[in-house]
Amino acid sequence: MNFGDLTASKELKLGTCIGEFATPGIGALLKTTGVQFVFVDMEHSAFSFETVKALLRSLHDVGLATLVRPPSHAYHHIARACDVGAQGVVPPMMGTAEQAQAVIDAINYPPKGKRGAAFGIAHDDYVPRTVVDAIENANARTSFVALIETAEGIENVEAIAALDGCDCLWIGHFDLSNSLGIPGEFDNPEYTAAVDRVLAAGKAHGKSVGQLVPTVEEARLRAAEGYDVICYSGDVWIFRQAMQAGMDAIRNG
Repeated sequence: MNFGDLTASKELKLGTCIGEFATPGIGALLKTTGVQFVFVDMEHSAFSFETVKALLRSLHDVGLATLVRPPSHAYHHIARACDVGAQGVVPPMMGTAEQAQAVIDAINYPPKGKRGAAFGIAHDDYVPRTVVDAIENANARTSFVALIETAEGIENVEAIAALDGCDCLWIGHFDLSNSLGIPGEFDNPEYTAAVDRVLAAGKAHGKSVGQLVPTVEEARLRAAEGYDVICYSGDVWIFRQAMQAGMDAIRNG
């Protein structure tokens, strides 16, 4: 299952984020929970590309779809994320259609894009193919998710959503509120208006819309609002919350 296969449908897709626990068994463990995709974060973790390569293999081997947020939207970060096996890339701070098109060019081989050629390696699952087949396979299975988390991104979200090759719009809620000058004020009318604009752009252009959410309650709310890609919390927060609940229950009886 590729992330692009998931976004081909507007049914609800559920995933989680990994930024700390790149352990060998994490893929098999997550598979037992019903997770469909995993968001692997390099921007706010210490993960190297070598670590991400091994992590992606553990996830793909059990049939989970993957997204990778590279450290930036520079070509060498985008292309390397693809080469180590990322099925979808989510570069930070996507502000303009020109930036988005550059990412689309970087993840696709010619004639669809400008990605440098490397075949028969991790992103190919090490399967030998003809050059033509390798290009077609890679282009078909690699997705671009536009992370809208700045005021500039909101102003250009319609143009970004309209691009052929943009598969999903993703709201970076904390950075977006910071960029709007209302940090953490998710009920502020300026923030909700920005979110509505992203949802409208996604609907107008037939693109999925996603977000990371910290709670089950918020996940249900976002799904009701029209999001179809929900990333439920992440490894650090889930572990801490579960451990805290257990400790409190033991101490308090």
